[in-house]
Amino acid sequence: MTQNDFPILITGGAGYIGSVLVGQLLQDNYRVRVIDNLMHRQDSLKLFGDNKNLEIVDGDIRNETLVKQTLKGISAVVHLAAIVGDPACEKNKQLATAVNKDASRMLSALAKEQKIKRFLFASTCSNYGKMEAKDGYVDENSELKPVSHYARLKVDFEEFLFSQKSASFCPVILRFATAFGMSPRPRLDLTVNEFTAVLAMGEKLEIYGADFWRPYCHTQDIARACQLLLEADLSIVAAQAFNVGDTSQNFQKKTLIELILKEIPEAKDLIIFVTKEEDPRDYRVNFDKIRKTLGYLKTKTVSNGICEYIEAIKCGAITDIHAQRYRN
Repeated sequence: MTQNDFPILITGGAGYIGSVLVGQLLQDNYRVRVIDNLMHRQDSLKLFGDNKNLEIVDGDIRNETLVKQTLKGISAVVHLAAIVGDPACEKNKQLATAVNKDASRMLSALAKEQKIKRFLFASTCSNYGKMEAKDGYVDENSELKPVSHYARLKVDFEEFLFSQKSASFCPVILRFATAFGMSPRPRLDLTVNEFTAVLAMGEKLEIYGADFWRPYCHTQDIARACQLLLEADLSIVAAQAFNVGDTSQNFQKKTLIELILKEIPEAKDLIIFVTKEEDPRDYRVNFDKIRKTLGYLKTKTVSNGICEYIEAIKCGAITDIHAQRYRN
């Protein structure tokens, strides 16, 4: 038997990244089990609804009995389920802690108990917080300096997972760059997607912290990294952290605007730069480790993602850019 004979469990598999990963794994003939409470009322998995290799569990990862049952017969876990992003976690810190910390610890403990060896955790480059050297880069060996509740919870669970590593339980940390690009569950509350959609609709856009750096990565490339780490030799990746992205895709917000204006030059007068540094995150990330260790290369650039959302709006696939279904 191969690992494809046993399901991969994807928590949060109906989400922005999860639904892309589900599609990629099904295309490669993996068996996939998803657990998701569909808190955003998304129907992103309907596209795959009649696929015999897909099983969907409508439920919450805080439900220990359900989680224990869902883990039966699983070959590996990709843990994406979370209250995602700084605003959502700040709005309800108690819920964020219950899901991102307590339920995550319970899930990993049950996976370890059921002898599921490979456990992939979706973390974030937000863990790096604010760079000290303005002209430098942070990498997997850099100090983690979370400045938000969201990032602090991610760091907490990273540390917990590393403390649980053993010969029979091999956690792998994926620190995602800021995601962009299309998905069966589109999001318009992420920087590249939001900026593009607002300007494509001819609305005014206020930009805060125009000089701050962030790394960006397309949904398809994030999903590819997850699959690569599912398939990698555990002796190479066990108990390792990997930044997921490409070093060339670090941008300041003002540079993102320049890229968007190449596609929508008429939007130039809609942009207002505001001097207000309410978001203290500022980090430029090096992604050499995943490239050198696993041969990982990007397939999509920020410019590709910009064009995807412009086209989605032009063709009417997205109409109301302020609809709650596009936001966390």
